[in-house]
Amino acid sequence: MIDEGVFRLCLAAQLAICLPAEAYFRLRTHVWGERLDRRQEGLLILATLRPLLAARLAAILAFIANPLWMSWSSLPLPTWLRGLGIACGVVSSVLMIWIFSSLGRNLTDTVVARRHAKLVTAGPYRWVRHPLYLSFAVVAVGDTLMTASWFVGLTGAGVLAVLALRTPIEERNLIERFGDEYRAYSESTGKYWPAWRPRKA
Repeated sequence: MIDEGVFRLCLAAQLAICLPAEAYFRLRTHVWGERLDRRQEGLLILATLRPLLAARLAAILAFIANPLWMSWSSLPLPTWLRGLGIACGVVSSVLMIWIFSSLGRNLTDTVVARRHAKLVTAGPYRWVRHPLYLSFAVVAVGDTLMTASWFVGLTGAGVLAVLALRTPIEERNLIERFGDEYRAYSESTGKYWPAWRPRKA
């Protein structure tokens, strides 16, 4: 039987690792001093994605502080299933850091590629074009299980739905930026999950 405090500790450790790591990699990209046009995402995505992320983070922080604050959204999950959430958290944390280190200064938080961007096909991008979205899906499942909260699950699912809407816009911009290089790359990789097709030379 896993004590509730273990889930709180695991969630706190996950945030303590991932949030500073993400901040570090994102700050490195500001060396270019380039302003990105987030309006290209469209009004629906601009109005929903970041508020959903904020609501999800607030719910997780509330659970860490005091699980009773999130009792109104509790789910009757067995302890063993919630324990799988810890494994999801570990996997997603490692994957996220791998993704950020592979992107380097190409990292953005929108659909627009930087002027100095290069097409990244190494690391997890060797197999998946949008591994960051896959990483978020894993962490969304893990956080839902650890908190046993339908609200955390609902906001996570909402974020994934918005990311799915954003993906075609992002891919159009990447085709516009990299042309046939990106088209060839997309033919040998999966969008969110490895396609297991041989890479073309």
